[in-house]
Amino acid sequence: MLRRMTSDPEQQIGVGTPDAFQRLWTPHRMAYIQGEGKPSGPAAGDGCPFCEIPGKSDEDGLVVARGTHVYTVLNLYPYNGGHVMAVPYRHVADYTALAREETDELAVHTKQAMETLRAASGAHGFNIGMNQGTVAGAGIAAHLHQHIVPRWGGDTNFMPVVGQTKVLPQLLGETRRMLAEAWPGKNRP
Repeated sequence: MLRRMTSDPEQQIGVGTPDAFQRLWTPHRMAYIQGEGKPSGPAAGDGCPFCEIPGKSDEDGLVVARGTHVYTVLNLYPYNGGHVMAVPYRHVADYTALAREETDELAVHTKQAMETLRAASGAHGFNIGMNQGTVAGAGIAAHLHQHIVPRWGGDTNFMPVVGQTKVLPQLLGETRRMLAEAWPGKNRP
């Protein structure tokens, strides 16, 4: 799937009575669960992370590729390693409100993300889509974004269902770098 993990797991003393189970701690998920980083309102100036990301460096914003109307970014809370989102720069909530140029470039970025993930990580398939509105499951409903989630044969297991834990083989910064280097049209070293 993705490259091997290069960071060592952190050991924590006093986390419970030793037993026969290994535990994976994912404290970073609490930020998502508690709603940290979500906009305070629907306007672009209400702290929308998708409006703030383009002003950051690619590394700091986890941006994989930038276009004229759309950019592609790693998901901070991925379903699978390599989970990216194609996002219009313009703060718009509804797919039908996109300009033709935005719609076209969103499609191009989706195709390029698929090509990149196949080349860089050998993805076997994809889940692609967007949740339109809070009731449809959009975490940030005020700014449209399309998910591109790579899938591999056998990538489903008990961890997300029973353990409420995602096991990712690579740090987000390493994944961003790998995908950015493999993005179609980039000068490769």
